[in-house]
Amino acid sequence: MPKNVHLTLACGDYEILRGLIEGTTSPEGVDLTILKNMDSTTRHWRFLRNNEFDVCELSGSSYLMTRDQGMEIDAIPVYPHRRFRHGFVFINTSKGIKSPKDLIGKKVGVKSFQATAILWMRGILEHEYGVPHKEIEWFSDLDEDIEFERPKGLRLTRLPDTTSVEKELVEGRIDALLHTDLIEPIVQKDPRVARLFADHQAEEVAFYKKTQMFPIMHVVGIRRELVKQYPWLPINLYKAFNESKAAGMKRMFNPRIVPLAWYTEAWEAERALLGPDPWEYGLSDRNRKTLDAMIGYSHEQGLIKRRLSVDELFLDVSEGKKRGSFRV
Repeated sequence: MPKNVHLTLACGDYEILRGLIEGTTSPEGVDLTILKNMDSTTRHWRFLRNNEFDVCELSGSSYLMTRDQGMEIDAIPVYPHRRFRHGFVFINTSKGIKSPKDLIGKKVGVKSFQATAILWMRGILEHEYGVPHKEIEWFSDLDEDIEFERPKGLRLTRLPDTTSVEKELVEGRIDALLHTDLIEPIVQKDPRVARLFADHQAEEVAFYKKTQMFPIMHVVGIRRELVKQYPWLPINLYKAFNESKAAGMKRMFNPRIVPLAWYTEAWEAERALLGPDPWEYGLSDRNRKTLDAMIGYSHEQGLIKRRLSVDELFLDVSEGKKRGSFRV
């Protein structure tokens, strides 16, 4: 009996990926070994620097850089992680920062400069709030997943390993922080730290109503040599990711699955705003607009030298017009 292709998939432990992780959904012709016990930054670094995985949930920002620099990585239009980011801008409460424009001229920390969450928030601050990224002095915690030539006028300093952006913020050596995660001082309710946007959800709702963009964080990358060897792989992976998402959403529709008193109400309110499938894959008009904005931010901030087009980002996962189903 013919054997399936054996591949590794590194990804987050998400409900919409549960079918793939547990094996109830699988790409036809493929056996997957799932690696899910890594934080995002580790997973991205290991894929981009060490080429350790066959398929990888990958930083959208870093993926744009792989295309710009000609690296041997392709992707399918699957977006396992999206998130609004206004709630991840933190300030030291002693610095007199009351509004976004108060960040101009300040020292601001980032986890890494190219992280997708931070790319989005820099772009949003610049375009929606009038805060030019070059009028801030940046301090990063980590080395970059992919090295890039820093553009003229960008002030970026890597902190020594003996400290962190969270510590620098709490102790007042930097004024604010854009981060990918909810930082520990906020979790511990440290009075020295607060969010820039006190009602960040209201800001995010307003941003969505204005732009119709639910920011894409991650894509699914594939080593190019595998695509050359197995041309059918991108379509089969794409279909399996969609099947897993559909099954996850069906489970999540059951209010008993989540221990929240008003879960159904939150679910219904979100769908009323974002539509029936906020996590839609593919290249719909809404996804194209979101991806094009991310490309624009990346080019503007000097991470990519050429303004890519959406159409050159992803492998073709179409099966031809009026195709994609079969009859016995």
